[in-house]
Amino acid sequence: MKIVVAGCGKIGQTVIGNLVAEGHDLVAIDSDNKILDELTNIYDIMVICGNCADSDVLEEVSINEAELFVALTGSDELNMLSCFIAKRMGCNNTIARIRNPEYNDDSLVFLRKELGLSLSINPDMLTASELFNILKLPSALKIEHFSRRNFEMIELIIKSGSDLDGVKLADMKGRYGSKVLICAVQRGEDVYIPDGNFVLQAGDRISVSADHSDISKLLKSLSIHKKQSKNVMILGGSKSAFYLAKMLINSGASVKIIEKNPARCEEFCEKLPQAMIIQGDGAQQELLLEEGLRSMDAFVALTGMDEENILVSIYAAANSVPTVISKVNRNELATMGSRLGLNCIVSPKNITADIFVRYARALENSMGSNVETLYKIMDGKAEALEFRIQPESSITGLPLKDFNFKKNILIAGIIRGKKIIIPGGDDVILGDDKVIVVSKDHKLNDIEDILG
Repeated sequence: MKIVVAGCGKIGQTVIGNLVAEGHDLVAIDSDNKILDELTNIYDIMVICGNCADSDVLEEVSINEAELFVALTGSDELNMLSCFIAKRMGCNNTIARIRNPEYNDDSLVFLRKELGLSLSINPDMLTASELFNILKLPSALKIEHFSRRNFEMIELIIKSGSDLDGVKLADMKGRYGSKVLICAVQRGEDVYIPDGNFVLQAGDRISVSADHSDISKLLKSLSIHKKQSKNVMILGGSKSAFYLAKMLINSGASVKIIEKNPARCEEFCEKLPQAMIIQGDGAQQELLLEEGLRSMDAFVALTGMDEENILVSIYAAANSVPTVISKVNRNELATMGSRLGLNCIVSPKNITADIFVRYARALENSMGSNVETLYKIMDGKAEALEFRIQPESSITGLPLKDFNFKKNILIAGIIRGKKIIIPGGDDVILGDDKVIVVSKDHKLNDIEDILG
């Protein structure tokens, strides 16, 4: 499928990499030749240097032949304008990145309708939502939601001395009931879709699926349940910090934001009167301690510098802050941060790229893909997908034990109305069910792709 991506910054490059890996035909537009040269050294794609809102540039890339146009430049207005022109020139599907909080209210619905946008993406708000979910359930390193938040998948680290250390997965049902499922395990650099004979070890990163109440019960039985973070310190006055602070305040939490820029501090004081805004350098240890770092439930590093986020987060963890989260975009630095002991790292570019992969797969299926939700899990080495099952699907009505599933495929959950089913071999899939599938080494466009 031909996809045109305009704007090749951090997020644009990640989106391009993910879509190339999916096998799509990519064309990149940017005004910086140096960035385009770097892209062509990495990927076999066509590149055009120019203004993405210039009809001549869009004509040069044959925009009328593209299935999807994606605008990810640093300007909301340029993104909206270029999508509008691309739509008028014959591209049916357009997605714009729109970051400004002033656009992300009721006016966004109007803009999307009038501009003919298929979708608008706000990476800062997506990042803030993921951070907020973790702060609501701080025992988890990552939380993904399915079926309008009725079903959850969380990631945990099995620590030394944990009750799960040495447990065979077939014995989980006897210990913790049948309402939770360990559906993926990362051990070192390797990721496994485990069967009942798999034995857990300390240090494993596991992905657990269940509904919210059963996940809470599991965390309590493992004595790792933490209360929702109520006192939160945020480092950096970014857009993500603004959205996160707003969510936390609305949930009743106390928020303190540390930011260097005086103008940004004034803006935050005006827009977030219930938050405490501190002007200062958050990299200074004395300032953090003076502002009560050690009394915080959570510390979230959201500056524009990955290195600063990692280093200050390590300092916060050393001062026994219960929950420490870092925003890190560069993959190599995220890996380094993990090795230094930072378990909870959030990447805006990866969160955003998941959205585009899901949307592209939906377009790729001529009948309309059943993929409703898609997340990369286990550091991007596996996927969790939600499918809505059509009544005429060939997988309905038969027990799961009778199917010939491909290797590294696991049915993690079945949602039937309001009922959550952690499936066993005797369970069946019915029309209109939502089915959660965990997959490694496969590209799934449709639920029937899980069969061998």
